[in-house]
Amino acid sequence: EHRQDSREHMVRESRRDRELGACPRESPSFHSRFTTLTITREPRSRHGAKDGAVGTGQECASAGSGAATATTALFEPGGDGQTPQVVVLVGAPGMGKTTMVRKVMVEWGEGTLHTQFDFVFCIDCKAIVLPMEASVADLVSRCCPGLRVPAGKILDDQKKILFIFDGFEALGFSLVQPEAELSSDPREVKPLELTLMSLLKKTLLPEASLLITVRPTALGSLRRCLKGEYYVEILGFSAARRKEYFHRYFENPGKADVAFRFVRGNEILYSLCVIPVMSWTICTILEQELCGKKNLLECSKATTGMVMFYLSHLLKHRDRDNPQVLQQFLLQLCSLAAEGIWKHKVLFEEKEIKDCGLDQPGLLPFFLNERIPREGEEHWSVYAFTHLHLQEFFAAMFYVLEDDGEPVSSLGRLEKDVNKLLESYNESRKDLNVTVRFLFGLVSQKSIEYMDKTIGCRISSRAREELLEWLQGRHRGLSHPGQALKVSEMDTFHFLFEMNEKSFAQSALSHFTDLDLQDTKLTLYDQMALSFCIQHWAGLGSVTLQGCSFHWRDPEAELDASVPCSGDSGTGGHPGALAVRRREELPCPIHLLCRALRHRDSALQVLRLQWCRLSEGCCAELAALLAEHPGLAQLELADSSLGDSGVRLLCEGLRTPGCRLRVLR
Repeated sequence: EHRQDSREHMVRESRRDRELGACPRESPSFHSRFTTLTITREPRSRHGAKDGAVGTGQECASAGSGAATATTALFEPGGDGQTPQVVVLVGAPGMGKTTMVRKVMVEWGEGTLHTQFDFVFCIDCKAIVLPMEASVADLVSRCCPGLRVPAGKILDDQKKILFIFDGFEALGFSLVQPEAELSSDPREVKPLELTLMSLLKKTLLPEASLLITVRPTALGSLRRCLKGEYYVEILGFSAARRKEYFHRYFENPGKADVAFRFVRGNEILYSLCVIPVMSWTICTILEQELCGKKNLLECSKATTGMVMFYLSHLLKHRDRDNPQVLQQFLLQLCSLAAEGIWKHKVLFEEKEIKDCGLDQPGLLPFFLNERIPREGEEHWSVYAFTHLHLQEFFAAMFYVLEDDGEPVSSLGRLEKDVNKLLESYNESRKDLNVTVRFLFGLVSQKSIEYMDKTIGCRISSRAREELLEWLQGRHRGLSHPGQALKVSEMDTFHFLFEMNEKSFAQSALSHFTDLDLQDTKLTLYDQMALSFCIQHWAGLGSVTLQGCSFHWRDPEAELDASVPCSGDSGTGGHPGALAVRRREELPCPIHLLCRALRHRDSALQVLRLQWCRLSEGCCAELAALLAEHPGLAQLELADSSLGDSGVRLLCEGLRTPGCRLRVLR
């Protein structure tokens, strides 16, 4: 009866909790949205492996055994057969610590897991208003004011109690307390620091269990207070779970497929989706795009916009009263990121963090993770950005973030020379591609306004002219004297799509007449970038795509690039039926290209699609292009499997009055 009473109360409490990442629409049920996270679990003796805050460990719970896998592993017996009493759940902001806590609460409340506990008390350290002095019994009463069982009676059976401290670093008090002042009586009122330290040190309720969530940067001081604890690090979403999350987020399977294809075709976004809150960010933006335009192929949100939205979500609870503090912090952070990118460096020592003035507990954990040394090692800390692509984003910001004339970095070793960055990328440093792409995205007018209004950062637009001159100059150098000026690098289209400004794209491409890509695998994202540029390229007269393939599905699942859809069975239904459904839903592989080429200002005369392995399904689009584009004089379709029905469709296009084709190969 007591257990049921407690569970019912806890479930009521958890339903009132604010959902992490609450989005503009009504939230679905928790179970329908929850996606299993990849975690590593290890005892203290192995804690602190060299490649992460907690390390990779040998026990990894992530795949294949149901949605409760990760939470089940929290209190499972370890390799020594011992069931942990203290579990520390470690993860960067946005990795899903609070979501994991909510999952534990819901499973316990429903009686499906963690049934060894009769009572679970969850303290949200970020939100709860705690008294200066309290006993454990007081804390219990404050967690569950509606319980009919006296708090003192609940605490009699210690083994049946689990205390959860979510966001422990938010309590903000010293963890160094005199041992003699610790309490052993759960009814004894003491200063809050001493009561909580007594729980951690196990002088109080030594047989009760603890689950503590904490950021890596706060782990060092906490681990000195604990004994016999297990560490669980949240590593984020595996590849399979990323796809699963998209399908759980979108209620419509068709929208989920389109959204995931969009992200899977963009290597930067797909990689960032390992961070759960980044997956939520991207899904939220794509959902708004789908609701507004009903067609994700017209999506205007590029990678930079999604990262900015992610940052605004992470920082929304910070103190906004002093924007100068954030501006100065970001200046130093961006300087550190840029120096690291130039030197192929992703790990930074504690001294570097302090020298840059980044040792600010209220801001640092949002951007950098700390790797804590093993027990017995010399105590030195190493920091890394939450994700490499985020380091590249801040490295790009270094070149455009306004600094009011102040020195950019106390280290003072790096110059804000945009041309040096661009030329280095052009000549040999192809690893700078993502940084350059973010640079284009940051100086768009929309980005400048968004960063100022939402995050409070001032972005300079002065680099726009340098970027424009560089784009125009690099392709002139690649074109041979006497030949038409052509664009033959796919990254140019990525850069222009990232900025997503019609006038800038028109200016950048106005001097060129030819597009020439060879042996390029074009993902859905590539095709969207290409189509955006073609629509704003008034002087484009010749398009050559030789040996290129057009992909509309997850590249890992697609065996034949020329087939628009060969479906797996998904989570249910007949595989063949699903393949037919997807084949009906997806346009042909060259749909975006042909649609872009049909824009009213097109000057296209020559279209070469040689060795592109086009199928008969492409002929309807080609026929429509022939019918609607009177300027098209030459069409080459070498090495294609058009079939009789495909050629019939092509002939229909040739017979239309609007067709002026002179050469067909």
